[in-house]
Amino acid sequence: MQTKDNAVMNYAQQILGQVRKVVVGKDPVLLWVLAAILAKGHILLEDIPGVGKTTMALAFSRVLDLSYSRVQFTPDVLPSDVTGYSVLDQKTGEMHYQPGAVLCNLFLADELNRATSRTQSALLEAMEEGQVTVDGETHVLPRPFVVIATQNPTGAAGTSLLPDSQMDRFMVRLSLGYPNPKDEVTMVLNRQGGNPLHTLRALLTREQLAEIQDEVEDTHLSDSIVNYIVNLINATRKSEDILRGASPRATLAVTAMAKAVAQLRGRDYVVPGDVREVFVHTIAHRLILSPKAEAQNKSAEQVLREILDATPAPRLR
Repeated sequence: MQTKDNAVMNYAQQILGQVRKVVVGKDPVLLWVLAAILAKGHILLEDIPGVGKTTMALAFSRVLDLSYSRVQFTPDVLPSDVTGYSVLDQKTGEMHYQPGAVLCNLFLADELNRATSRTQSALLEAMEEGQVTVDGETHVLPRPFVVIATQNPTGAAGTSLLPDSQMDRFMVRLSLGYPNPKDEVTMVLNRQGGNPLHTLRALLTREQLAEIQDEVEDTHLSDSIVNYIVNLINATRKSEDILRGASPRATLAVTAMAKAVAQLRGRDYVVPGDVREVFVHTIAHRLILSPKAEAQNKSAEQVLREILDATPAPRLR
């Protein structure tokens, strides 16, 4: 079973080639971001300021022809700034909806963990259901819709932990990190003639992206692969190192990400290696470790790798 002309993989190579002009030396992260977008997921970037998170989001919005909106979250940002609000028309006496910043294709929630819990929760319906409800009226978001949120490392000035319900709605949590010296030199040289962001061109329309997302969603999944994913998730709920395991939403996220990776590898079916590849990135941010694991200085990533090693993978015929 092979995707016709490997269309998804070919598009992906072109997309990543464009984004690399702006974000240098971060190919693995760019691949994960693209995979999450193709899987109709949302991305959480946890990093220090200034490493290129906003630039990367802008680059993807331009290459994918996505309408883009950004909110710099601070304690004074209101839920209505995100979802929109109703305005009274003095002439007719009717209420009219004024769209909020989230009514776009790619919403950048910058430093989300600096906002109040009430404002953070304004994103929950949008991320889960692709809609917002204001004054009892539901407004459907444009398709495709993806949230790329950034947060400063926990403990940074003015930050608070994101609610567990919000963390669970992010398909992956990633980090760009500092560039190595060679890539940083390339970054500086690339900007001597101007910002390369302005040279990026759209490679496909948002309608074409939505079609590709649907194609990824239709990627073949055998019963043995489904059972493998469920066994891995169930192992997180039974592990002595994990106080709270992964949710059913996490099961769906692993499935969607495995399908996206399969397509990026040129296949229209999922193999166990796809599941293993996405498992840690998709699950680690959702877990709460037990006091015992924390006392042993174990990380969520380490615990998940142990689960991968202990869970037999199916053999495909």
